[in-house]
Amino acid sequence: MIDFRPVGYVIGLLVALLGVTMLIPMLADLGAGNDHAGAFFESMIITVLIGGLIALASANSVGERMSTQQLFILTTGVWVVLPMFGALPFLRGATEAGITDAYFEAMSGLTTTGSTVFAGLDELPVGLLLWRSMLQWFGGIGIIVVAMAFLPELRVGGMQIFRSEGFDTDGKVLPRAGEIASRISIVYLALTIACGLAYFASGMTFFDAINHAMTTIATGGFSTHDLSFEVYRGPVEIVAVVFMVLASLPFVRYVQLLAGSTQPILSDSQVRAFVATLFVLVLILALFRVSSSEQGVWAAIRETAFNITSITTGTGFASTDYQLWGSFPVAIFFFAGLIGGCAGSTCCSVKIFRYQLLVSSIANQIRRIHSPHGVYQLKYAGRTLSEDVISSVMVFLTLFLVTFGVVAVLLSATGLDFITSVSGAATAIANVGPGLGDTIGPDGNFSSINDPAKWILLSAMLVGRLELLVVFVLFTSRFWRT
Repeated sequence: MIDFRPVGYVIGLLVALLGVTMLIPMLADLGAGNDHAGAFFESMIITVLIGGLIALASANSVGERMSTQQLFILTTGVWVVLPMFGALPFLRGATEAGITDAYFEAMSGLTTTGSTVFAGLDELPVGLLLWRSMLQWFGGIGIIVVAMAFLPELRVGGMQIFRSEGFDTDGKVLPRAGEIASRISIVYLALTIACGLAYFASGMTFFDAINHAMTTIATGGFSTHDLSFEVYRGPVEIVAVVFMVLASLPFVRYVQLLAGSTQPILSDSQVRAFVATLFVLVLILALFRVSSSEQGVWAAIRETAFNITSITTGTGFASTDYQLWGSFPVAIFFFAGLIGGCAGSTCCSVKIFRYQLLVSSIANQIRRIHSPHGVYQLKYAGRTLSEDVISSVMVFLTLFLVTFGVVAVLLSATGLDFITSVSGAATAIANVGPGLGDTIGPDGNFSSINDPAKWILLSAMLVGRLELLVVFVLFTSRFWRT
């Protein structure tokens, strides 16, 4: 029988810690002189108390090494439970949100999806705006640690290819998740501070710079304005592009860079593939925009680079309604959201290394057909890959497409139109943020979506953020028997 105490202990501590962080937006509301601080104080007491009691009740399991089953349960449980408590300030605060909307917003924040059910962001208390950004920032660093420390060990979606070389910073493999987390956290914080200073220097207010820095480095996309980046144009967009790209690269490469080794990041095949893919997408759309619009060349390039980078990385900021550009750009934006960045970054979606392996597998199979007696080995980054890695990637890609189709059908069954259903399914499972259409497009939000559809969408956010298999394996009887 599975011992849930180690899982409960970790989740309890994380819940209590989340409650402590509510002190920050509470102080922000107090400083702003509004009456919303009380909602954060009540939420903080409830969260710290319940989290502390859960941890205390499970404390006798401290020191026990977690099994693979417990790691699966913990990984999913954290992303199910934390949004419950992260939603409390929305329930008790100025948004007057119900349980569905509050949990949707918190789930969207912690999974760094960026879809929102709140309109009138410009009028919300500063504490709530700050809390939304903090949730995304927490989710960003959380998913990096999960991707680097847990998923390779759980052999999920081909992530096991990063098990050894991913943490090799100075000739030694980092042995503990805590050490991985501490080193990456320093880089994560440094990038956030640098991004905030760059935003402030390029024209953002101090408050907006703080919030957008957190959601940029988390590639989350929550903004303090209903119009997102339409409020800011010019240099701010360039700053955003730079830091969205930086947040899309493997954070362990920055750790290696700080250790004095530049070779890993320069020779990383997925880094090169991601940058090349992004460059091609920007080039194609920029040429289209320059030839089909009356905008100046620089404005068209800047606007294109910002919006396509935002969608490709899964950040979800928008500086214009790109649906007005025509059907060709809209198709590019839809498929760009299914690309994602590098493994070990804050990015979401399929991720570039899986496409690399897919292309290599197809090329390898073509060679087998042409020369059936040859011996062919699939390699990635100079290493020969085992069959279980290839199988894991193919299962992930198949499951991603099947899940996307099922979610789209379920959404249409709730009464949503075709465009909203398909784009909503894609944006949720890929954790991108905005969808397509008049309702959930870059100029819209998810507030008018019916409650059953919202629960389907937030479930898809969770499944997509945790690489699908981590969640789906919990629904198999074999998992609970072994």
